[in-house]
Amino acid sequence: MFDRDTTAAEIVRDVDLTGQRAIVTGGASGIGIETARALAGAGAEVTLAVRDTAAGARVADRITRETRNAGVHVAFLDLADPVGVGAFAQHWDGPLHMLINNAGVMAPPLTRTGPGWELQFATNHLGHLRLATGLHRALASAGGARVVSVSSGAHRRSPVVFEDIHYRWRRYERWAAYGQSKTANVLFAVEAAKRWARDGIDVNALNPGAIRTNLQRYVTEADLGGTAFRWKTPEQGAATSVLLAASPTVKGVTGRYFEDCAEAGPAEPGTRGGVAAWALDEEAAAELWTVSERTLR
Repeated sequence: MFDRDTTAAEIVRDVDLTGQRAIVTGGASGIGIETARALAGAGAEVTLAVRDTAAGARVADRITRETRNAGVHVAFLDLADPVGVGAFAQHWDGPLHMLINNAGVMAPPLTRTGPGWELQFATNHLGHLRLATGLHRALASAGGARVVSVSSGAHRRSPVVFEDIHYRWRRYERWAAYGQSKTANVLFAVEAAKRWARDGIDVNALNPGAIRTNLQRYVTEADLGGTAFRWKTPEQGAATSVLLAASPTVKGVTGRYFEDCAEAGPAEPGTRGGVAAWALDEEAAAELWTVSERTLR
């Protein structure tokens, strides 16, 4: 029914989300805005979980005016701070129907968080895993909840290197580190789908495609190598997230990887699409979950 040119609003054109609650991390910029706008437009109560609450408030006000939905809220969340993430989850009250793990950081210089973790892995994976597990009870109580893990085609750049996840000994390469964190986003979906199936929680990962947003603040034209990407608009980039969060067409689908509003096939040499085998490896997914929980203690 949908393809790469579908917009987020088109996904929910005939969907009523009244009475459902959603959290969109990074909801104050890029495709996070369009994800939140589409869900609110369909009637959902939406919380923008953001670091910049002033920007979040401006976005929430705009979405409220455009959709006439007064249930758009803003809450502070720094995914690189595990204590703060835990507090956010602990203070959530009531059921949660949709968790869209959208926020992220892409290809910065080597940066470490307080515990010494590499920033991309800490933000893109560890913070979101801490958030999702902290909200597990709220998701389970919703009955048929969905968790959406926003990955990237860059996951094909690197598996999770368990021997040195945080680049303590190997030479840091920012794109490989980004790819590792995006592989972790897919592996999270694989393992969470298995662990939470009995709770009726669907968990899937996706590649939104190439969209020009402030996620690319560390990216130069030279980084793109002169390659002619077929860029999407933010509205198109948010469509697959909204599909997995709200569309009845994928109800009951879990543990998969999507792109362009459809489940992706295996990555083939010489192509830009598809999912790498290492991102769907069930043993790696189980190991990552164990390692991540141990790290976050």
